[in-house]
Amino acid sequence: MGTISKDLSETVHRIAFKEISSDKPSTQYQSDPLLARLKELGTELWMDTGELELAQSIWKNELTALTTNNTLANQVVQSGVMDDVIQETVDKLGEAAAGLSREELVMEIGFVINCRIALRLVEAFKVKVSVELHPSISGDIDKSVEYGKRYFRVCPEYFIIKVPLTPEGLLATRRIRQENIPVNFTLGFSARQNYLAARLSNPNYVNVFLGRLNAVVSDNSAGTGEWVGEKVTLHTQNALEEVRRDHSDIGSQLIAASIRNGDQVATLAGLDVHTIPPKAMKEFQESGRTPDQIKKTDGTTLNPSVDSAHDWSARVANLWEMDEGFRKTVDQLMARNDLDQLTGEGLVQFCNENGLDLFHPFSPQDLKKIQDDGKIPKLADWSGSVALDDLMTHSALQSFTKDQNALDARIESFLK
Repeated sequence: MGTISKDLSETVHRIAFKEISSDKPSTQYQSDPLLARLKELGTELWMDTGELELAQSIWKNELTALTTNNTLANQVVQSGVMDDVIQETVDKLGEAAAGLSREELVMEIGFVINCRIALRLVEAFKVKVSVELHPSISGDIDKSVEYGKRYFRVCPEYFIIKVPLTPEGLLATRRIRQENIPVNFTLGFSARQNYLAARLSNPNYVNVFLGRLNAVVSDNSAGTGEWVGEKVTLHTQNALEEVRRDHSDIGSQLIAASIRNGDQVATLAGLDVHTIPPKAMKEFQESGRTPDQIKKTDGTTLNPSVDSAHDWSARVANLWEMDEGFRKTVDQLMARNDLDQLTGEGLVQFCNENGLDLFHPFSPQDLKKIQDDGKIPKLADWSGSVALDDLMTHSALQSFTKDQNALDARIESFLK
């Protein structure tokens, strides 16, 4: 997949672009005392949905952004809401797209759809919205940078570019951030992944998908999974605070993602950012808690339920543990003078040579199995050389790929 021409890029931009009105967002939204308490403790609150009508039905004044992803965008597209936009884009592209392969054409139409889904949210709430790159370019630095710039150009005041955690994603984010484009670096599952991302790439935000961590432990009978994701998240917050303290040029903040319930919202009070699905936000609001009961949690006091006899117990602990040797190895990486020319393969080679099991060489057959298994992998099927955070990242990326494929298939149904 090559770089599209400047003329075609301009055509697609004109179709994707929509002027945002200067009208203030609706004043009908109310404040919520529990959400206000979270903000008082220093937590920024985002809503995790791409569905405009759903967001409008439960929006509160304390919310300051929304996140979308391939799965959420697919849900919107499959509802039929974007059908007119797809047809309009197909019609307007016309002969301008004659030189594109079918795959490239679908990618460009998908670009427009992603922009329009996000712009609907921007128009309604006048807040930042995260827009995620197509999973097919997660291993391509140049394409990730190209599309990151193109998304940002559509709405520089409100768009945050979501880049997935891959070796190439780390290096693409480094380049994107050098142009002051905001990045939400997604699909993180451990303190060490996000420490590396902050040091190497300095994204505005990194993530821990905490609900999936609890689920992978419980679903694989490695314990109940209670507190696993929460402990990883709080230890990651500590690691990022360390980075921000020691490196004044780094400002990466942590997003608690994959929140499953209201209790997790309460436990993670004081974290940098929560991106909360509507169901979990409602649970939190209706939990019966009072604002004075919402307090910061010390992650070191949490005792996750993990069976110490399970084969993967040590790899679960590695999600929140990060020793001095890891920090020193990252220091070695950052001391290199070729970071801006480094390739994904070069980064993987460095990690392998220095004993960092961050990037396992999954085969195409492995990736198919991961996609077939869904968001939560079957741990017994993987060898001891596979790190849990790496496996979970690939599971998330393959899950998004499956949903993106469904979105792309709907777009293709409009092509003659």
